Amino acid sequence: MSFKQIVRVAKTDLDGNYSIEYGLTKIKGVSYAIARLVSSKLGINPEKRLGELGEKEIRKIEELLLSLDVSKAPAWLLNRRKDLETGRDIHLIGPALTFKQRTDINRERKMKSWRGVRHSLGLKVRGQRTRTTGRKGIAVGVRKKGR
Repeated sequence: MSFKQIVRVAKTDLDGNYSIEYGLTKIKGVSYAIARLVSSKLGINPEKRLGELGEKEIRKIEELLLSLDVSKAPAWLLNRRKDLETGRDIHLIGPALTFKQRTDINRERKMKSWRGVRHSLGLKVRGQRTRTTGRKGIAVGVRKKGR
């Protein structure tokens, strides 16, 4: 078995020098807690490097990541609870997560909810203050008259 510098997991190229716990976090939608859960469920040493994994182990990791739900992980750890389409608690990773986020934002824009309007205007959505922060592309600060 040879060491691989680049490992492909779930449509993402990962650096083979990272340990399993930190390397998996480079995949969009996989947190440190999810990476620890995957390594413990599969019985793989989390300190092992990604480049040292064989094809079978990589395939097992990918299958587990793509099929995470309440039966394999607690509901609070999943990133898509009570999905609007299915009503189930699921976990999305990679391009599927990006696509679902985009469709959610477009749905909110279409129904003209408060969040949708804020997204459309490019403003903060989650109730943050905007008097001094979140400025993009305009002059910051106040200029005195005269001088």
